[in-house]
Amino acid sequence: MQLKIYNSLTAEKEIFKPILDGNVGMYVCGPTVYSNVHLGNVRTFLSFDFIYRSLTHLGYKVRYVRNITDAGHLTDDGDVNNDRFVKQTRLEKLEPMEIVQKYTVDFHKVLDMFNLLPPNIEPTATGHIVEQIELTQKLIETGFAYESNGSVYFDVLEYNARGLNYGELSKRNIEELFANTRDLDGQGEKKNPQDFALWKKASPAHIMRWNSPWGEGFPGWHLECTAMSTKYLGETFDIHGGGMDLKFPHHECEIAQGKACNGTSPVNYWMHANMLTMNSQRMSKSTGNYILPMQLVSGENDFFEKSFHPTIVRFCFLQAHYRSVLDISNDAMLASEKGFTRLMEALKILNSITPNDEKQSGFSLEDWKTKCYDALTDDFNSPVLIAHLFEAVKFIFALKDEKETISAKDLEDLKSTLNAFVFDVLGLQNIEENNNEKLDQTLQVLIELRNQARKSKNFDLSDQIRDKLLAEGIELKDGREGTTYVLN
Repeated sequence: MQLKIYNSLTAEKEIFKPILDGNVGMYVCGPTVYSNVHLGNVRTFLSFDFIYRSLTHLGYKVRYVRNITDAGHLTDDGDVNNDRFVKQTRLEKLEPMEIVQKYTVDFHKVLDMFNLLPPNIEPTATGHIVEQIELTQKLIETGFAYESNGSVYFDVLEYNARGLNYGELSKRNIEELFANTRDLDGQGEKKNPQDFALWKKASPAHIMRWNSPWGEGFPGWHLECTAMSTKYLGETFDIHGGGMDLKFPHHECEIAQGKACNGTSPVNYWMHANMLTMNSQRMSKSTGNYILPMQLVSGENDFFEKSFHPTIVRFCFLQAHYRSVLDISNDAMLASEKGFTRLMEALKILNSITPNDEKQSGFSLEDWKTKCYDALTDDFNSPVLIAHLFEAVKFIFALKDEKETISAKDLEDLKSTLNAFVFDVLGLQNIEENNNEKLDQTLQVLIELRNQARKSKNFDLSDQIRDKLLAEGIELKDGREGTTYVLN
């Protein structure tokens, strides 16, 4: 099997050749933690979770790094009042790091809910200020950056004058960029409008600030990812991922910084997840076409007729290729729920199938497995993979109706392969099993409450708990080794 990855830098699918055989270094741009994570973010991180799971399933040892942006960054107009962290601290009357902690916890809670695996390393921007200052100093020493009024800027014209190409990732013409850009951020400090900040001088009103050789300030947005990715993955690493909206200027600037600092391209394969829409319209707070992940799961919104379990949402998201626009709607979610239910039913049926080694099946397990892996290794094509999984689902229902047969060897192979794709690669969860686990935990709590009532001789409460559970079809049985329950 040859893994092919669509490289945004070359705009082609390429055979994946890791720098170190059998190992993958992957960096994904993480959240800016000044507000709740939104569904578009979830789509991006879920896409790379699927990619991470797929690489691991294919046998690669992956070092997955995903950062947390917890330092404030000025917007294009240079006004401290428009800094997102400053705005939120004033709105919520909290300290900046309280904002960071609050929304970092929210971020992890949401991703856990959708069963995303944690990265191997999750560095923060504020935890790498020293590295960012060192990179800035190096860029000044090599002539790719200059200090101006306490701020430091990357010199894009100098970069291009040395035969490098600012705009290679986004396929933008540098002359057109200069012609169509106003100097909003530098306010006259920059040599050229397209020069970007490596370090910004902090105004008196700016809350998050650090000492540097150029005075008190804070790092530029693009610099943090270069500092953290190279620290943990090396000057050149295999895969850099993020949302399509980060291609320019963020990732473009990362390439320039990496080449200027180390004389080599920092990344071999650039991967970008596409955007999420709802009801065929872009999600936007200003238009009202917007819900948070928790609102989709809880059903507390005006767009969906019911609540949807997080694994149903995950299943829906994976039915679109990560490079395609994903549109969610009430009908799409209902269809995903129906498909997921049939998939789980097939897995349950598979455990009750009796093998038959005497009759030959018309279903070729090896051909099916080959098609599944072809989809997985073709730029992580989740919708095609899912379509092939449902070929197996159809076969399983035929086995149930005794219209097909399967040998004992193939039955075990089908079970292990299907379970690996469904649970390990796609990252889906069995809702029924989860519900049973929660039921057991709840009943153990009630049994303990009843035991405490009996010890304190509150027999009315003890009997009430027993009788109410019995009315719901749950019988408690007291024995020498404690109390157990039976579902009737």
